[in-house]
Amino acid sequence: MAKYTKDEIIHVPRFKESEGFYTSPQRSYTMSRIKGKNTAPERAFRKALWAKGVRYRVNYKRLPGKPDLSSKKYKFAVFIDGGFWHGKDWSEKKKKIKSNRAFWIPKIERNMQRDRTNNRLLENMGYTVFRFWDDEVKKNLPDCVGQVVRYIRQIK
Repeated sequence: MAKYTKDEIIHVPRFKESEGFYTSPQRSYTMSRIKGKNTAPERAFRKALWAKGVRYRVNYKRLPGKPDLSSKKYKFAVFIDGGFWHGKDWSEKKKKIKSNRAFWIPKIERNMQRDRTNNRLLENMGYTVFRFWDDEVKKNLPDCVGQVVRYIRQIK
């Protein structure tokens, strides 16, 4: 697969029916059910953080990447990323993608590139960025919430 330079934006190919790409109604329906906001790990994280007395905004559009949670007062942004979509253990998982590699590999690498860019932009704005994997939040919610709470106590 192609290697990308640090500043080169990764191009994700778009497929069209005229080029022979066809999506079945079942596949289309299945993909439409994949949530981007208010996933179970996000809701659990928000509930636990709220219980600790931390107030925040959800998907604040004025910040790069629309963080899942953010606070102007404490200058933090939290992202809870899905393992597949954001490339958890990517060097190993990339090898296992068997179908439609020409699409999925650039797609996920572009997501990872955009995550790095958003992190950098937020840090330049003075925000501390927390990124958690969705399965990490499911398995170890108190530790994930604890990281944010310790950060807030440290800056107070």
